[in-house]
Amino acid sequence: MDSDDPCQEAQASEAVQENSYVASSKYWEHVDPTVDGMLGGFGNISNLDIQGSQNFLTTVYQLLVKPGRQRAVDCGAGIGRITFSFLNKVFPVVDLVEQNKTFLEEAQKQLSATSHKGQFFNVGLQDFHPEREVYDVIWVQWVLLYLQDEDLVAFFQRCRLALKPSGVIIVKENIAHGETDEIDVSDASVTRSMSSFKTLFNKAGLKIIKDKKQPRFPKELYDVYMFALRPDFAPRTIS
Repeated sequence: MDSDDPCQEAQASEAVQENSYVASSKYWEHVDPTVDGMLGGFGNISNLDIQGSQNFLTTVYQLLVKPGRQRAVDCGAGIGRITFSFLNKVFPVVDLVEQNKTFLEEAQKQLSATSHKGQFFNVGLQDFHPEREVYDVIWVQWVLLYLQDEDLVAFFQRCRLALKPSGVIIVKENIAHGETDEIDVSDASVTRSMSSFKTLFNKAGLKIIKDKKQPRFPKELYDVYMFALRPDFAPRTIS
């Protein structure tokens, strides 16, 4: 078969994507279902992280067009740390999406002792297909680094349709130090640059309406940024 055959190239691309998802899944199979496990040994930053997220969400509710407060979804929820710590206190209904069954069971266990209402989806974000116009807030944190670019854009496009008219997508992710994306072969993750994220947001038809750097994290960690996104109905340029 010709090396330039588009069918061959597509098959090779699919194989790379599948292998990366298998590798990251296997990595997380060996991680303890604890806060320290979820945060890569930096469990001590959890309170700072939650405080930063709460403060950012508060500013989102100061926008002229505010999202509702009825239903949210926690994407890449792990053991439910974010839902347990604050989403559950803001929204009457919070759904959780997590591909690791052990983590999701731990989340169910912890949230069973609260007033939590919501569904649990045992699936990766690349395979998550939410209903249309059901979410006021879609929270996506420290999980996009495991999605290939094509799947990330497709995920965001599905999220656009899942938002209520005034809803927002909140993204909180590590940002690479320079302009080059950084690959970690140990867990098949990609830490993207700021420009990469902006390009992907644009391709998905999303615009940044607010952003902020997470304050007070240890200097040895990546910079972490929070983005509030909404559908962009203006003409888009796709590079």
